Amino acid sequence: MMLPDYRVRQRDYLLEITRALTEELDLDKLLGRILHISIEMLTGQSGLIALRTDEGHWRVRVSHGLSQAFLQYLEPYLEKIPPQTEESEISEIPEINRLLKKLTFAASMGLLTGVGLALKARKKVVGVIFIFRSYPEIFSKNDRQLLNSFADQAAIAVQNAQLYRQIKYEKQRMDALLDSAADGLLILTPDNMIERCNQAFSRHYGLPESEIQNKPHELIISWQNRTNGLTLEEAVTGGWPLTPHAHLYIEGDLNRPNQLPLPVGITYAPLLTVDSVLVNIIASVRDITRFRQAEELKSTFISIVSHELKTPVALIKGYVSTLRREDAHWDAAIIQDSLAVIEEESDHLNMMIENLLDASRLQAGGLNINRADVNIPEIVKKLVDRFKTQTNHHEIKMEFAEEFPIILADESRINQVLSNLLGNSIKYAKEGLITIKGQVRTDCILICIKDEGPGIPPEDIPHVFDRFYRAPDLARTTKGAGLGLYLSKAIIEAHGGRIWVDPVSGQGVRICFSLPRSPVDDE
Repeated sequence: MMLPDYRVRQRDYLLEITRALTEELDLDKLLGRILHISIEMLTGQSGLIALRTDEGHWRVRVSHGLSQAFLQYLEPYLEKIPPQTEESEISEIPEINRLLKKLTFAASMGLLTGVGLALKARKKVVGVIFIFRSYPEIFSKNDRQLLNSFADQAAIAVQNAQLYRQIKYEKQRMDALLDSAADGLLILTPDNMIERCNQAFSRHYGLPESEIQNKPHELIISWQNRTNGLTLEEAVTGGWPLTPHAHLYIEGDLNRPNQLPLPVGITYAPLLTVDSVLVNIIASVRDITRFRQAEELKSTFISIVSHELKTPVALIKGYVSTLRREDAHWDAAIIQDSLAVIEEESDHLNMMIENLLDASRLQAGGLNINRADVNIPEIVKKLVDRFKTQTNHHEIKMEFAEEFPIILADESRINQVLSNLLGNSIKYAKEGLITIKGQVRTDCILICIKDEGPGIPPEDIPHVFDRFYRAPDLARTTKGAGLGLYLSKAIIEAHGGRIWVDPVSGQGVRICFSLPRSPVDDE
């Protein structure tokens, strides 16, 4: 039976555990504190606390006065105890006590015994305290009640610390999810204050998170213009949200400090309790710059293609209608001229359709390159002879190094590139000399085509190889779909080369491209 002066100490220990229940939430520190109190309360020499893992097995979490060799010896025995169901888990405690007493007796040659206390909280066993001491466990009924109260309080403290650790883990996990999201995220309070923002929104907006959080929503989210949807404030005034799934979407240009407005789409989703009480509003902010560019590109495509198709179709129809008139008789020369125009415009239509198909293939996954031996000077000579018949205002000259090497390339595609570049020079340079020069480098060949036209404005040079791009000044005076240079770049790069606009002094444009003398593997 416990001595009376220990009764007071034991009640003090119980009070200390009660304080620990509210003061200490770090699980490891709490377990060490409980074990220290348990050893003193039961006048032991050493002890350990074992807890159940999430998988239902037992693991020693903290110990005092025990050698590492003993703990390593003990671990396999604890692992052999089969996990129990919730209904029968209390039966594990006698088994653990029996095991520990047996091991203690054997290890100490009968000098030590042990006392085990089950940690039970809310009818669930969360762990066991085992204290090693040098005299038998003789407890009165009151002693046992006190020990059970101590164990129950300790179990509640342990379970609270475990719950706190789980909540802390979930918060860290949620923080990681928020910060890894590509879209900007805002968590708003019911009165529309920004409680939290993630790193993506901070980057989009251009301010650190600390300068965005705890600010009113309407102060951060202001619009230069809106393309559709109600603002959050307008929707709330109208009674939003009425249901848990009443998502709100708005799109427009978001004002940003010290930066240009950013095109965004924002989706607001309410977070409601089961009683339909608003807890938070989650705002997902997506940068829609690319979507807007895609829409603009689509509009440009429709505008350019419709215009470019309309002109040759109108010419073909006009000449055919004229030739079919029954009230007129045309001589052979007029008929031949008319048929030549029809043929030329048909070729123009066919070339445009092929370019559009190539652009579509490129978007779908690239162009097919069929390599064979290609003689570049021979291709250029044929093109020069053909284009000379189409202009009386240009002199076309070719300059190639002697013994220009044969390369492995797709002849039809290289012909397409050279035809595009030479055709552009004739189209945009109304007259003057056009020079096609070929040079040989150690690992590549270099082809440059130069004209004496008006040149390309410096601000347009970075965009000339973009799909459907045409310099504004030239687009009003010359026809074209803006695909020639885009496709030329794709073809050259598919061969492992590169193409660029080479700045030249004075008037004119010089566009150069390189091709490797030895083929590279297709990506």
